[in-house]
Amino acid sequence: MKCHSCVDKIKSNLKDIQGIDNVEVFFEKGTVLVETSLPSSLIKEKIEKGGNVAVLKGYGNQIEEAESSKVTTSAVAMVGGPVGYSSSQIQGVVRFIQANDDVCIVDGTIDGLSPGLHGLHIHECGDISQGCASVGDHFNLNGSNRHGGPEEDDNNRHTGDLGNIKADSSGRATFRLQDKFVKVWDIIGRSVVVTEDPDDLGKGSHSRSLIDGNSGTRLACGIISRAAGLFENTKKICACDGVTIWDERNKPLAGPGRRTVTDREGMTAKACSAS
Repeated sequence: MKCHSCVDKIKSNLKDIQGIDNVEVFFEKGTVLVETSLPSSLIKEKIEKGGNVAVLKGYGNQIEEAESSKVTTSAVAMVGGPVGYSSSQIQGVVRFIQANDDVCIVDGTIDGLSPGLHGLHIHECGDISQGCASVGDHFNLNGSNRHGGPEEDDNNRHTGDLGNIKADSSGRATFRLQDKFVKVWDIIGRSVVVTEDPDDLGKGSHSRSLIDGNSGTRLACGIISRAAGLFENTKKICACDGVTIWDERNKPLAGPGRRTVTDREGMTAKACSAS
């Protein structure tokens, strides 16, 4: 943000949007703090609508972070791309935030999918040395002997059964889920997987329905790692090109392609703690 008119423009772009509870703009820090129930990618798009460039600097629950800095409440997985694994051109990011003891918010954007529903699951291992084939079965903390949907009790679903995400006609799935059994501190070092077919939530007639929802081939996956929470990311936007280490914004790591971003604005998204 270079002037206070940028602040007014950002506030205008975020005004009266259902799902946004509060917006604070810190001009000196170049930071926008948004309290919202919307996916972080949608907030980023709204901020950039006025010509600004936004990068996610932190994600989480401000009260939770302040009261217990020793507890890991935010995690992230890069699906596909150069960090994760994909059998095709699928790539995206999935973020996890422990809003409170009973709610974990799963927020993400994944590109390159076929239009329609795709299963999304947390798997027990973070080993992608053989692609998604080496990540093990669905994460199953309570030892349930059946696969189910996210609305089932913990005796009738695996902990990692997150249900389905939906890709639009362009192949992009933007989602924000709430889960009652996933805990961020239990999933660090595990993996998240997106599948080729819809998850039947354990209600189908196929022999694999109670194993993995008959959701088909594992298309892409990524290791779940601890992420920066609110105000924890001290990385600065590069003074020469406006690109951060935290979010490369699809720019190459080196070369002339990095020198096309000049605006220097950051965004911090705060997840709602409402169940």
